[in-house]
Amino acid sequence: MRPGSSEVERGMSIQVELSELAGAMAKYPFAYLLTTSDQGPPHALAVVPQVDGALLRVIRAGRRTLANAQAHPQVSLVWPPASVDHYSLIVDGRAEAEGETLRIQPTRAVLHRPAARGSAAAEGTCTSDCVRIPLTGSAPTR
Repeated sequence: MRPGSSEVERGMSIQVELSELAGAMAKYPFAYLLTTSDQGPPHALAVVPQVDGALLRVIRAGRRTLANAQAHPQVSLVWPPASVDHYSLIVDGRAEAEGETLRIQPTRAVLHRPAARGSAAAEGTCTSDCVRIPLTGSAPTR
């Protein structure tokens, strides 16, 4: 369920423009930027992304992060919750290096937290408590 929403809204996607994504990001002190390499596990870097028009920017991304993003431009940003009752903000995107900065075009955003114990999900749906954040003017999808 979306923070502050009623039970009636459960399971609905609430359309949010990129400017509203910035507002959601502002509620978190930092994010983890996740990149991958050919050699093994994901690489995580604590960052404070900045909104720049339709892009997110990560300044001074670091040598390994920049190399990973150049080789595998699909990245994720995860803003961890303050507690288990709060939502994580997860944004997937496509990264492009520009000097020591990564420019990320968001492709998907979701607020996510574990479902309450004993909660049953409808067949074919997420078993956690998720709220998609559409990034464009398109209709919400499930």
